[in-house]
Amino acid sequence: MKNLHLVAWLTQLGFSTAVPLAGFILLAVWLRNRFGWGNWVLFVGIGLGLISAVDGFVRNLKVLSRLGKDTKEEKQPLSFTEHD
Repeated sequence: MKNLHLVAWLTQLGFSTAVPLAGFILLAVWLRNRFGWGNWVLFVGIGLGLISAVDGFVRNLKVLSRLGKDTKEEKQPLSFTEHD
């Protein structure tokens, strides 16, 4: 069950990396076409997309590393006489 949880986090890692980058680029293209702004808005969109994609990637890697440590440090089951 723990492995399924890690697979869900890997999917989230992909979404949190790809969606901001694509979203900012699409927003920049829309702004350029709608308002007639120059190509500079594309560079701003790419820059903002990269910054937010890297931020999402780093945050998710921190969570994944915490989850990975929890998986490795599984406790041994207690015997009947060791319960408090």
